[in-house]
Amino acid sequence: MTRRSFILPVALLLLAASCATPPKPTPATSHDVIVLLPDDQGKTGAIVVSSAGVERRLDRPRQTVTVEAGSPPGIPTVMPGKEVTAIAGPALAALPKPPARFILYFEHDSVDLTVKSQALLQKVIETIRNSAPVDISVVGHTDTVGKDNYNSVLSLKRARAVASILRGKGVDPSVLDISSHGKRNPLVPTGDQVPEPRNRRVEITVR
Repeated sequence: MTRRSFILPVALLLLAASCATPPKPTPATSHDVIVLLPDDQGKTGAIVVSSAGVERRLDRPRQTVTVEAGSPPGIPTVMPGKEVTAIAGPALAALPKPPARFILYFEHDSVDLTVKSQALLQKVIETIRNSAPVDISVVGHTDTVGKDNYNSVLSLKRARAVASILRGKGVDPSVLDISSHGKRNPLVPTGDQVPEPRNRRVEITVR
């Protein structure tokens, strides 16, 4: 008896389902949500979103606009940080970490680091140990004082001096890429024969 009372409602349910006409599916509306995010340095550029002859400019952090197929873009709004994390968090987490960049400065006409740059070396070493990089770029530079050939040699000596320190701290030599620019690529543009301390440097990029 218990079994019959169980089967009967199911049979009626199946009968009702067989007689019902399934509703026609509503066509899905194709739309995209575009969000402008700052880069790893916290800087935000700008983009222009265009559709159906209408353009919308996004130039603020987390500014967003919705675009439906064949329709003009909506009015830009700013998306709350929590909503951005909910939507894009997993994708952002899957991205490779941005390169870490450091600049070490040198005394005039020397391969000796400044006192502040000597202190910064410890942070460079810690970053390398924590990131297990596959490439470390070490590029030497000089200011514009002196002749081109002399500065080319000096900038290479600076790069090699820094690379030697890194190797001494246990960095794998195979991941070090050592090069130099002489005075051809100043951080602070100056005229020739200008003793600019910020151009006497080695730039390190950890990838």
